[in-house]
Parts: sequence; C-alpha cells; structure tokens
Amino acid sequence: MLDYRIRAGEPAFLGVTRHGKDINFAVVVRDGKTCSLILYPKGSQEIAAEIPFTEEMQFGDIYAMQIHQLPIDEYEYNYRIDKTVTLDPYARAVRGREIWGACRDSVHAVRAGIPFEKFSWQGDRPLKLPYEECVMYVTHPRGFTMSPSSKVRRPGTFAGIREKIPYLKRMGITQLELMPVYEFEETGEEAPSKKHMPICRSSMEKINYWGYGDACFFAPKAAYSATGNPIREMKELVRDLHKNGIELILEFYFPVRTNPNLILDCVRYWVSEYHIDGVHVNSSGTPLTALALDPHLSETKVMSEFFPMDQIYERDYMPGFRKLAEYNDNFLVNARRFLKGDEDMLWKITECLRSNPPQLAVVNYMASHNGFTLSDAVSYDVKHNEANGEDNQDGADYNYSSNYGEEGAASSRGLERLRRRQVRNAFLLVMLSQGVPAIYGGDEMGNSQNGNNNVYCQDNETSWIQWSRKKADQRLQQFVRETVAFRKSCPAFGRRNAYMMRDYLSKGMPDLSYHGEKAWYGEFESYNRQVGILYAGCYTGGETCYVLYNMHMTEHELALPTLPSGQKWYVAADSGRETEVFYRKGEEPLLENQKMAAVPPRTIMILAGKKNEAD
Repeated sequence: MLDYRIRAGEPAFLGVTRHGKDINFAVVVRDGKTCSLILYPKGSQEIAAEIPFTEEMQFGDIYAMQIHQLPIDEYEYNYRIDKTVTLDPYARAVRGREIWGACRDSVHAVRAGIPFEKFSWQGDRPLKLPYEECVMYVTHPRGFTMSPSSKVRRPGTFAGIREKIPYLKRMGITQLELMPVYEFEETGEEAPSKKHMPICRSSMEKINYWGYGDACFFAPKAAYSATGNPIREMKELVRDLHKNGIELILEFYFPVRTNPNLILDCVRYWVSEYHIDGVHVNSSGTPLTALALDPHLSETKVMSEFFPMDQIYERDYMPGFRKLAEYNDNFLVNARRFLKGDEDMLWKITECLRSNPPQLAVVNYMASHNGFTLSDAVSYDVKHNEANGEDNQDGADYNYSSNYGEEGAASSRGLERLRRRQVRNAFLLVMLSQGVPAIYGGDEMGNSQNGNNNVYCQDNETSWIQWSRKKADQRLQQFVRETVAFRKSCPAFGRRNAYMMRDYLSKGMPDLSYHGEKAWYGEFESYNRQVGILYAGCYTGGETCYVLYNMHMTEHELALPTLPSGQKWYVAADSGRETEVFYRKGEEPLLENQKMAAVPPRTIMILAGKKNEAD
C-alpha cells in the first residue's frame, strides 16, 4: 500500500486535477457499482497499489478521491469498476498505444497518464478568423504524410504535419481540419458503427483507420506522435499553424448516448489546453444548442450537419462573432449533379453558390473522406470497395459521379483532358461560392483511391495521400493556388453579408443578377445547363465580375450585360485552358464581341469589367 494520505476528493472536476498539494481522481460510476483506483509505476503493467473508493468518497454517481503529495511523474492509473479494468474517459494522456496497429493482450497494457507538463505558448492565442476569410483543407492526421512520396522526416505524425505547413501556406490555406486526433482503439475490437461506416465483421483483419467510435476524447493519440510526447507535439503543431495564419479545426465523433457533460468538458478542454480554433462535431447525440451558447466557447467555431437555430438565436439576432457553420453534403450533391450535366439543376446550384446566412456560415466542398475523391468523381460511375471485405456493400451507393465514357483510368488523351477540365470546374464551383470553401486533402494534386469511396479500414497507399510529381498534377496544384488567390483578391466572393439580388442602393443594377441568352433574363428551364452570374462592382467595391457557367456538352452563347461607360469585358479566367487558366493581372484579353460570349462545352469563364485603355 502506498504511504500517502488519502481522503474524499472533489467531485466537481472529473479526471485527474491538482488541488494544492493533493492530486484529485474523480470518475463517474453508474448503477451502484464498486470502484477502485489502480496505480502503476510509470511504464509498467505491474500494479503498485489498488485503492478502493469508500462510501464517503461517493457523490451521487461520482467517485472522488484525493491523494496528498502523490509524485505524479512516477505513476499511471486505471480504474477497476466491479471486475473490469477501465481506462478513465477523462484521461488526458494514454500509455501503451504508442505503436500504431500493435496488438495488446493484457488488461493492464493500456493505462492513463497523469500529465501536468508546462508548455511555452509564446503568447499564442486562437486566431478567430472570420469565416469569410477562411479556405479550409481537410485531411487525415496519419494519411496526410504517411506515404513515402510526402518526403517528410516523420511520416504519419503531428510532427509530419508541421513539416507541411509551408505547403499549406503556399496553397493559401487558412484553416486546417483534421479527422480524429484523439486516442481511439484502431485494432482489437470491431470498428464502430456509423451511418457511413459498417461494422467490421472480421476484427482481426480490419483497422479503424478513421477513428470513429468510443474513445478517450481528451488525449491526443500516442501513435500520431513522433517524439513519444503527443501532448507537446500537438501543442507545437497548433502554435506553428497559428504563426503561419492557419487555424486548426478538430473533428470529434461522439457516439450516441455519450454524456453531454463529457462533450462540453471535452471541447472546452481542447480550446483552453490546446488553443484549437474550432470543432467539427456530428449532430446526432451532440448537445449543439449547449455548444452554441456556451460562454466559454463564444469565440470558438462549431461546425455540424445542422443547427436548431430556433433554439439558439432570436430571429433578428446578429452574432458579433459568427461561430457556427453548417457542414453537410448539400453543396456536394447539387454541385456534382450540375457538373456532370443533370437536368433541372440551375436553381439549386445558384442557390448553393450564393448561400450566406446571417447567423451561421456554410461549408462547401466537392469531396470528403466519406465518398469519392474529386479525381475519382470524374473517373468512376460506381464504387469499387471490394478491398474492404464487405462484398462492395459498404459505402455510399449514390456518388453523383460520372466516368464520362470509361470506368477507371482513361485510355485516351481526349478523355484525360475532359476529366482534368471537370476537376478544374469543380474547384471553381467551390471557390466561387459564398460559403467556406473546403479542399479534401490530395484533391489538389489529383489523388485517387481507385474507386474506393469508403476507406475506413484502408491504412495503406489507397487511403494515404500520394504526393504526385506528375506534370499534369503539378499544373493542377498551380491552378488551385491561383483559384484560391483569385477568391481572396476578388471582393465579390467570401462576403460577410448575403447578396439581396436587387438594387437596394439605387446604383443602376442589382448587387447580384442572373443572365441567359438575353441580358438580365436568367433562363432556368429544366433542360438548361448554362447561366451567367453578375456581381456588380458598385456593390462589391471591386471590378464587376461576370461568371459564365456551361455544363452542357455543347457550346452556348450568353449575353453580356452593358457595363458603365468606359468599361469593357475582359477574360480573367477560362477553365478550358489546360495551363494558365487565370490570366495575369493586366494581361487579360479583351473580348472582341461585347454583346455575347460563346462558352464552350463544360467550361466556366470569368469576365472582368475593366476600363478600356484604348478609349
């Protein structure tokens, strides 16, 4: 038995906390079960002491004990609830899972650490960037750098992500979202069930690569650490991202029936302890209203599939800091259908492009981990998930994709060119929307998963980003950088306030308008796949911008609205060009015909209203 003074603890703070010279252990135990604290010498599975919680240490469903002057650097711990050795759900560090995919055959192999290590934040604080300034990049913390093609020194780790910060900055990224970085069990148990992810039927052959399911949500994953200190490594990542103007958003998947108090405590902890800028949480079972209204999280971004706005804000209330963001597949579905030329999509895509609610933002993307990569969305008609061992029954059946005539790799240059053009069009659709544009990691370099739309158990070259050195993929990267730069430079996009589609300041034209074969007349019949969208410079404060979309397989002409006196239409970008889609500033060609523009098949053109130097 340890020779330390033990007494009833403080139940208000779950997990392990300091109280003067005492160390407080508090855990929730339901249904009157017995509980004891197991202490291990640091790094050992041998039990140093097992201390039962007494009746005086019970406060409702919480057991709390304080140990006077316990040398925390010397111990790790678990709880024994009835006869089961249990990891503390509030554990801030987990020992015994340092090696990814390693099997553990002892109930004492995994233990909770007691970390109170100091860290120099060097004045760091969350960035609190407005949503309208954000360009998001979404990736898996391991798969981002695990491939040898990433050329990082410490692949698959938080440190490896830090090595790629210069790359993200060059791309113009201001917001990095990581899939679960907290401590989950990737082996040894069935992969958790999720709407998008089936239960693994042969657990010994499966890896829970994504990390969804029951977890220690407070502890950064030890296997994602290159140094053996995931806490410090995670904080260094956040600090370095912030130094480069990049926010960090962490995804949390809380299973149904997760205690709402744990969820709130978890998000608060990561914000205060790790300085993260926001969280992306699942809506099912998560107390979204409480997260939205928590005063501790008033300047922390919270993203989810939907929010019960009538329970959060009064109708006319305008939040000073727009912290909420709707994050779902609505844009993906409508934009992919428009991209491949489905009928009756013009109203839906134009609504998606201008959607900009006053009380919350929207996140727009063309691909995510739950589905095809962008390259696969233009290369496959159907999913090819045979490698998952589920008889191709897993994963989404509806991908709103097209192979444009041939499944898989293209056998002709013509098909390759068409697919590359469609990928460029997809990026333009995202970047020319008013919502937060999100890039799925690897899409900017043509990454493929060979038609697998559900890589939840694929920890290999299929799921890892392949850092392509092919010339075509390098050109795509350059195009994406230019597209991001254009969005940031053009005040027509990424606005705080929504377009009203009327001339409310009597400027002579609406702030936003739609055009077809006749100027000022949008043609939204079900068979049309072309439209012109005019963003009036007199309202945006910049040049008048006119975006012409044609997703039909034939050329269409769209009328050009008359510009103010002395201005002419110039071509700023043309997705039909294989290289240099965006013309350099000052070198944009003048349109010969200032009345009508011929838009080639499956092409997006951006026109700018500029003073004609010849006049």
